[in-house]
Order: sequence, then C-alpha cells, then structure tokens
Amino acid sequence: MKRTFFPIVAFALAAGSACADPGDVFGTFATEGASSHVRIADCGDGSPCGTVVWIDPASLPGGKTPETVTDAEGQKILGLTMLQGFEKKSKGWAGGTIYDPKKGKTYASRLKRLDDGVLEVKGCIGPLCQTQQWAPVADAAATSGTEG
Repeated sequence: MKRTFFPIVAFALAAGSACADPGDVFGTFATEGASSHVRIADCGDGSPCGTVVWIDPASLPGGKTPETVTDAEGQKILGLTMLQGFEKKSKGWAGGTIYDPKKGKTYASRLKRLDDGVLEVKGCIGPLCQTQQWAPVADAAATSGTEG
C-alpha cells in the first residue's frame, strides 16, 4: 500500500506546483499579434497596472517610430498605462479597465494567469467580452528598443 501511495502523492504535489496562480498577473507580456509588450507591475496599492514598454517598429505606419506613435487622443503610446483599477478576486483580477489606443476607448476588464503562464485579458462592454491571450516575455526583450 505504501509503495503505490507515495508515487500518487508525489505526482499530485508536482501537478499542483505546475499550475499558475490566476492572481499572479505581474510580468511582461506580448499582446496578441506581438506588436507590443505590456509590463504589468504593482500600481502601488497591490493591484496591477499595465504599461506599454515596447512597440514593434514593423507594426507602425510609415514615418512613425515607437517613440513618436500616438493614440487616438494624441498621447504617446510608449509608456502609456493601459490597464488599471483592478480588484483581487479568487480567480484573478476584475473591476479594472483596459484602454485601446487605436480606438481611444476604455473598456471594463478582467485578468488572470492561465496554467501555461499565458495572461488571459478580457475587455468588456456590458456582458459582451473579447478575450485575448498574451504570452509572457523576458523583461530584457521587452525594453530593448527595436528587437522583435
């Protein structure tokens, strides 16, 4: 009995440690399409804030650079806070907002880390939500300027 019990317990512990904490949304992530990187850090109150830290120059219209491209409101996108206002929930973060620089609009948002380390980002208008999955990236690549 002991010989079969130990491998089962060891497997269960290993499987449990492989699961990501849905509330651990901090780090740097590539947005869908990998056209930009967003670093999610503590806003100062324990909640996550997401800031654009890298923009792929190849994704920009002619004559624009990551340092000069602006949103629909005329604000520079690089350094822009696009995620904020979240409250901790049992399965991630909710009650926050996400800003879409292309449209100049802000939407209700939820965040959670999936078991594979990917960040699930939802932007919602009422009950209708659009879900994106942002892949984690190394911080060095996120801030290296023009690397793609």
